[in-house]
Amino acid sequence: MKQRTFVIGSIGVVGLAWAVMATAAPRHESDGGYDAVAALSARTMFDEGKKTFRYDTFGSEAFWGDTLQLHKAIAGEKNGGVGPGVSPKTALSVGLKVDSGALPASLKKQIAAGKVNLDDPATTIALLKLNAVVGVTAFANPDGSVKSMGIQCAFCHSTVDNSFASGIGKRLDGWPNRDLNVGAIVSLAPNLKPFTESLGVDVATVKKVLASWGPGRFDAFLNKDGKAFGPDGKQAGTLIPPAFGLAGVDLATSTGSGSVTYWNAYVGVTEMHGSGTYFDARFGDKDQYPVAAKSGEWNTRGKPDRVTPKLAALHFYQLALPAPKAPAGSYDKVAFERGKTIFNGAGQCATCHVPPLYTEPGHNMHTPNEIGVDSFQADRSPTHMYRTAPLAGLWAHQKGGFFHDGRFATLLDVVNHYDTQFKLNLSSENKKDLVEYLKGI
Repeated sequence: MKQRTFVIGSIGVVGLAWAVMATAAPRHESDGGYDAVAALSARTMFDEGKKTFRYDTFGSEAFWGDTLQLHKAIAGEKNGGVGPGVSPKTALSVGLKVDSGALPASLKKQIAAGKVNLDDPATTIALLKLNAVVGVTAFANPDGSVKSMGIQCAFCHSTVDNSFASGIGKRLDGWPNRDLNVGAIVSLAPNLKPFTESLGVDVATVKKVLASWGPGRFDAFLNKDGKAFGPDGKQAGTLIPPAFGLAGVDLATSTGSGSVTYWNAYVGVTEMHGSGTYFDARFGDKDQYPVAAKSGEWNTRGKPDRVTPKLAALHFYQLALPAPKAPAGSYDKVAFERGKTIFNGAGQCATCHVPPLYTEPGHNMHTPNEIGVDSFQADRSPTHMYRTAPLAGLWAHQKGGFFHDGRFATLLDVVNHYDTQFKLNLSSENKKDLVEYLKGI
C-alpha cells in the first residue's frame, strides 16, 4: 500500500513539473505566447520608426526656424517673412518633394486643373501646413502665420515616385533625394551666424561653400573639421546615400564611422540640430577635428533628449526598408546573367561585394590604396578607410555619379577603374555585361 502511494505520489509530482514547464515555456503566436509578443513589438517598432523617420523634427525647429529664421525666407515679405519668398515651383526646382498622399482630393483636382498658383509663396506655406512637403514641418502661430520650421530624416533620405507630377507623388522612404540642393536651401536663411561663428569665416564664404555642393550632396564633416574644400579645390560634400537595403550591413556610411543607429544619433543631434544626446570621443581630437573639439559637439547632452528615445524604433524601420527591385526593361536580362558570372568570377567583384548583401559580412572596410582612390574623405573620418558599399538597388541612385563623391559618372567608369586597379583584363563585352548585372541587382 505504501509502495502504491509512493508511485501515485511520484506521478503527481511529475505531472506538476510538466504543468509548470508547459506554463513557463515559450508558446507560438497562435496561442498568445512570446512569439505573439515579439510580433507585436516588431509591428509597433516599425510603425513608430516610420512615424519618426517621416515626421519627427527632434526639436530641430529651434535651429532651422528660431535661430536661422529659414521659415521667414520661405514665407517671403508678403506673408510676414523676408525677401521674395519660395514658391512651389522654386521649391521643386531645388529638389524639395511633395507627398501627394497628404493632399486633399479637392486640392489635387485644383492642381491638375491649373487652378493653384504655383508661383506664389503662400501656396508653399499652405503645403507646409498640410505637412505635405517631404522632410519639412512648419509650426504656426494662432493667427495662421508660420513661426518656425524643422526637418526630418526624410528631408534627405526620401523622395517621391512622381505619380502625380514631377516632384509630387507617393513617398519612397530610404531613397536618397539626389535632386535636393541642401546648400541652396540653407543659404536662403536670414541668419547664418551659427555657421560663421563655428567656422570662423564670413557670410560670403559660408554661401560660397553651400553653393559648391550642388544637388544631392551634403558635407556631414564640415562642422567637425572645417574642411570646406578638398586639396584639389573642389567641393568637399559627398552624395546623399540611400537608407534602404542596410539590414545585415555592418557600417552605414561611405567611410564607416558607425552603424545605422550611430549615424541616426550623429545626424539627428549634430546635423539636423535636434535636441538630444550624442557622444563620440573620436571627434574631440583637436588636431583632426578642431571645430568639434572647440564646440564640444562630440559630447552633446541636449535637454530634453528628443533623439535617444526614438533611436531603437527608427533603426528597426530603416533596416526593414528593402532595396528596390530594378524595373522591368531597365536592363538586359540576358546580359545580366552573363554579367552575374563575371561578377562572381573573373571580375572578382563578389570577393568584397558578397551576395546577397553585396558587401562583406563582418568588418566591411578598406584602405584608400586598396581601392585605388585618394584618401581625402577617408581621412576626414575617424576610420581613415572606405566601406564596401552594398550594391542592391544601385539602379535607384545613379543620379550624381558613383562612389562617395560621384567621381565616376557611369557604371562603366567604375568597372574600368577596378579593371585597371586589379589588373583584371576584362574584355569590352565582359564589362558591358557586368554593367547590366549591376543595373539589375
